[in-house]
Amino acid sequence: MERKKIIEFRNITKSFDKQITLKGVNLDIYENEFVTLLGPSGCGKTTLLRILGGFLKADEGSVIFDGQEISDKPPYERELNTVFQKYALFPHLSVYENIAFGLKIKKLSKDVIDQKVMKMLKLISMEGFENKNITLLSGGQQQRVAIARALVNEPKVLLLDEPLAALDLKLRKEMQYELKRIQQEVGITFIFVTHDQEEALTMSDKIVVMNKGEIQQIGTPEEIYNEPANTYVANFIGESNILPGIMLDDYKVRFDDKVFECVDYGFKENEPVDVVIRPEDIDIVPVEQGKMTGEVLSVLFKGVHYEIIVETVPGTKVTVNMNVIRSLEETSADGTEKINANNFYVDVEDVGALDEKEIIARSNAMAWDTETDEYISIANIECEVLPEIGQYPVKFSTPKGTTVERIISVVNQPFVKNEKAGEGIMAFNFVKSVDEILESQTLDTDIKTWANAQGWKLSDENQSVDISVDYDFDPEKIKEGKVYKITFWTTGREFKIHTTDFTEVGKEVGLNFFPEDIHVMSRKAY
Repeated sequence: MERKKIIEFRNITKSFDKQITLKGVNLDIYENEFVTLLGPSGCGKTTLLRILGGFLKADEGSVIFDGQEISDKPPYERELNTVFQKYALFPHLSVYENIAFGLKIKKLSKDVIDQKVMKMLKLISMEGFENKNITLLSGGQQQRVAIARALVNEPKVLLLDEPLAALDLKLRKEMQYELKRIQQEVGITFIFVTHDQEEALTMSDKIVVMNKGEIQQIGTPEEIYNEPANTYVANFIGESNILPGIMLDDYKVRFDDKVFECVDYGFKENEPVDVVIRPEDIDIVPVEQGKMTGEVLSVLFKGVHYEIIVETVPGTKVTVNMNVIRSLEETSADGTEKINANNFYVDVEDVGALDEKEIIARSNAMAWDTETDEYISIANIECEVLPEIGQYPVKFSTPKGTTVERIISVVNQPFVKNEKAGEGIMAFNFVKSVDEILESQTLDTDIKTWANAQGWKLSDENQSVDISVDYDFDPEKIKEGKVYKITFWTTGREFKIHTTDFTEVGKEVGLNFFPEDIHVMSRKAY
């Protein structure tokens, strides 16, 4: 039997203060569906709901309700009702009077109103509460009254804008099942807005995942959870292990430097992909039984299960020295200019790529006006660096001829090789003044530049590896004459596992999973 569309959003766009909130949203909603608009704050889900309710007007696009365009209709002419987050009940009216309010506006007879209100009280399991003061009800009871007040008007669609947000955890869980029961009994379409993934998975027939004004995926809770369309959905719905991989062929994917069978197909040969494995789909087994092995880094008891972190590929790290010295700038003869630069190291294999821009960046060369402190360009660099180990002078000059001379040391710098991770990492000792450190606006980035820190894949030196930096000094308390340790490191491969079995920290374990536990996604930026 073909389902009937009750709502059609067509190319809906909306902006506030030149900030785009909805970007051409297209969505079909069918009769008797429980549909959840799910996403973080600011993703556009409530804006879309308010456009449907008639409380906002879209900048572009159309809203079709039961086959009719309703974009220009006011809220009271639309066959739908809204339950707001704060319920908006009338505190001076009883439960009965709150539910009956809309019916009295329609001027229905007292007998009809009474029958409809009592039917609603039974539906929300609040028989006997009709004369109760609204202010004496619990949060959950107030929410039920708000739902009954909306349903008593017999709308074709009920809109719910985060109605569970104000409830405590236990009551919120109870109301999830209650809302689903009510929707099934009245047999109309519910459109529910939330940022809570558990609410969406528990109640929905269909989930619409949104981010930055766009729909990322539409599907059943099972489809959204088990077959996320992209990294954003996989991260937002539940917890995930997401790894970069290569789709070698249909049903065959490579990640963690191993080839695994999977159930995915239709990708290009050797296409870069993202691989998702849910924590509950990984089993910890003896080392000899595992598809991969690793070391247990942490074990956290979560009540119904343990959350265990296993590192299968160790990260790579290298530590260098940062020598802090007094600033040694040179001043022009007339005292109007100053210029400064640092000595630095370069690997003998990198000399060929050492152009003027790189020399200025690595030496942190700069000149400035002594009165205004405005920067002056480095007009000329004189040096001849050969691809041979040794020390080579370099002279920096301003347009007016103020100069400073420093040394470029060409060395055969050893690097740290991590065979298991298939990567290498290297960095150089370096010299900095207190002023240079204090004036840095992006210290982590500058430290990488000063140390010429770099990481790469052993299989392809042109493929870089992201590196991070750690240091234990406070830049505001840095002192001249001291040497500070700087560590550069790459992230190892870690898997999160949810299991009911305890495992000791530090133990070598195997990890096992099945082809159907691996989900492959196209790699996109979000």
